[in-house]
Amino acid sequence: MSESFEVNAVSRTDQGKGASRRLRHEGKVPGVIYGAGKDPVSITLNQNELFHHLENEAFYSHILSVSVDGKAEQAILKDMQRHPSKPIVMHVDFLRVDAKAKLRVHVPVHFINEDQAPGVKAGGLVTHSLTEVDVICFPKDLPEFLEADMGALEMDETFHLSDFKLPADVELVELSHGEGHDQTVAAIHMPRAAKEEVVEVSAEAGEAGEAGEATTEEGGE
Repeated sequence: MSESFEVNAVSRTDQGKGASRRLRHEGKVPGVIYGAGKDPVSITLNQNELFHHLENEAFYSHILSVSVDGKAEQAILKDMQRHPSKPIVMHVDFLRVDAKAKLRVHVPVHFINEDQAPGVKAGGLVTHSLTEVDVICFPKDLPEFLEADMGALEMDETFHLSDFKLPADVELVELSHGEGHDQTVAAIHMPRAAKEEVVEVSAEAGEAGEAGEATTEEGGE
């Protein structure tokens, strides 16, 4: 993991909707950090600083250094609530990381070599069914993303969860459930309009052939 993120926070004792509302009015974000066998701590973060971090995709699937009152703890972003219509984070949850305990984390999917896929070169369109997947691993093995290499896919072929080349000691949650859980990640298919055109041309060709046969029969009579 090449990126590193430092999140500054201060502990708080004021609770309730009124206190949270006042914090947001001051450009702050209420939150909590918990886990790893320690007591949860209510915290306050700077809205602008947090938004700056959130612009980086890696922030969502990375081991963060969360400094609370000057004391740094390793954690991951576990949950976040955004305002439905304003660019405001309403609340954020951080889960402390235990180096000896496995994590379950959402990891983004990066699609590569789509333009090299034979199915795309033949006029097909790529559809993405999943843009992130759940992984289980120890903190030291957490990937920032997984790559879905589409370069070999032909028309009407599919990239499944089992097609990922996973880093060592990283497991896909869905596949751990057994048979029937190998979900589609992406696929290449002919665009609907092109399909309809092919069907139309085939139908016209069939009609022309029938007409030709009828003319021949009439001439024969």
